[in-house]
Amino acid sequence: MAKQVIIDSYQIGQDPVEIAKNNGLIQVSDTGTIEKLVQEVIASNPKAVEDYKKNPMSIGFLVGQLMKLSKGSANPLLAKEVLEKLLS
Repeated sequence: MAKQVIIDSYQIGQDPVEIAKNNGLIQVSDTGTIEKLVQEVIASNPKAVEDYKKNPMSIGFLVGQLMKLSKGSANPLLAKEVLEKLLS
């Protein structure tokens, strides 16, 4: 993908970072942003939250929902940490 971003940057004369941001290729590692996404995932999936409280190994579903909501741009390790923190 990086190669394509550079090619696009050269062809259209736009900053490669802007191209990457516009195409959702930059990973989000901002705790505040991820926390907002986590709160939305928790509110939208009460059954999965209950399942997590019974079996913490089921957190994968919630992480998956967060990744889906962020269109794959959230840092998955940070997302899992924030989920665990807010669910505790």
